[in-house]
Amino acid sequence: MQGQREKMRLKGEHLLITGGAQGIGEAIVISAVQEGARVSFVDIDDAHSIALVKLLTDQGHQVQFQHGDVSTFATFQSAFDKLTDSFGPVTVAVSNAGRNSYADPVEYADEEWESFFALDLKSTWYLAKLCLPHMRKVGKGSIVNIASIHGRMTTPNFFPYSAAKHGIVGMTRNLALDEAKHGIRVNSVSPGYTMTPLLKSYFELFPEAAANAVSVQPMGRVGQPNEIAKVVTFVLSDEASFINGADLMVDGGLHARYAS
Repeated sequence: MQGQREKMRLKGEHLLITGGAQGIGEAIVISAVQEGARVSFVDIDDAHSIALVKLLTDQGHQVQFQHGDVSTFATFQSAFDKLTDSFGPVTVAVSNAGRNSYADPVEYADEEWESFFALDLKSTWYLAKLCLPHMRKVGKGSIVNIASIHGRMTTPNFFPYSAAKHGIVGMTRNLALDEAKHGIRVNSVSPGYTMTPLLKSYFELFPEAAANAVSVQPMGRVGQPNEIAKVVTFVLSDEASFINGADLMVDGGLHARYAS
């Protein structure tokens, strides 16, 4: 047990993550506290968030939550300020909050576009906007943005989601170039099919997609949230000190099947 604690990758770090209540975000929260981090997360799902905080604090971990809509800068900043007042400056961060969007490009309304992109793309910028000042000041930091396999390939009727995830990958690359001089690394992680509440809801809407998803998987299964989380905590850590501007595909090899 002592040997395991000596290997904690994020010991002494304060991690901020958006969308930490369920799915991949919840798995990252759990992985990060196990790696020694103090973890703060912002979410609008109070019930799951409160339950997760209680579970982990009862185990002796340092974790806290603030309700906040990260698609609006003022509310995100308010939550951020309260979290940093308690746990101190953020040293590592993950932009994870998002939702799916299925749409016909002709029928899609302006207000739907604005609402969706505010959450799935703009909040990634907001996270950087809030976290970078301190990271620049101390000359160190690491940010991971959760993108998707849809940032490289996609399926019909998914154009808003694919566009947002392409945007996250592009933003990540530019932030990596801009912030490297400050000692800050910025990377993205692109999960493939992962058994989250989002995927479950997708499979419920399109039952035929579930069987097809497994049939095309080189490993014969979809991923689990903790498999994504372990990659994220590694990339955040100093063990990944020369990984910068990368988009890491964590999809069981699915992209290799469809590579052009």
